[in-house]
Amino acid sequence: MSRLRQRLLPLTVLLASVAALIASLVWVAGNGSPSWGPRTGMTTGGVASRQGPIRNLADADRAAGRFADRWGLRVGEVMQFSNGYYAQLLDSSGKGATEALIDPRSGAVQLEFGPAMMWNTAYGMMPTGTQPGPTKIGPGQAVRIADRWLHDHHKDLHAAKPDWFPGYFTLHTLRDDHIVGMLSVNATTGDVWYHTWHGRFVREEEPSPSRNSTSG
Repeated sequence: MSRLRQRLLPLTVLLASVAALIASLVWVAGNGSPSWGPRTGMTTGGVASRQGPIRNLADADRAAGRFADRWGLRVGEVMQFSNGYYAQLLDSSGKGATEALIDPRSGAVQLEFGPAMMWNTAYGMMPTGTQPGPTKIGPGQAVRIADRWLHDHHKDLHAAKPDWFPGYFTLHTLRDDHIVGMLSVNATTGDVWYHTWHGRFVREEEPSPSRNSTSG
């Protein structure tokens, strides 16, 4: 690691943590948070809808679908956790675009905080303005990085296959091949961001067979 990166890394982590904290506080308040247009960094009107309580995965899928329609995307995997619902958003070819959270109380949909906001090079808060190029870290290396991190922090967990998004991978964490949670690996730096906000895993809706989870 270069001396410049050593000096900048603590600041980068601090800024990312503050952004995630602010987003999580807004989410807990039930007010939603700004959504961000692809490669613009500009708000697109906040949450997609407040349709009322989300009672099941089908409701969450519909709410995420209205949010995805704004950007010409579609919904992939949908998951329920004790703290709310999660959805992957895919582009027209089935590649990962970004990730979203659905508030079960209000039906409000927003970009997931953490990697989707801070690392996504196309749909995040700080897009690069260019199409994602080759990454330094591939899917297999992302799994190895995730497993090493889990060995150091959650010894009873291991990583599943990665889902690629512009700039990073997201992987399910497993215990005895059962989903526990998620983490993300930055495709350039190899940094790991564990998703602490989901709570306990409840159930999932299987994605379409056309979903491409490791394309980059």
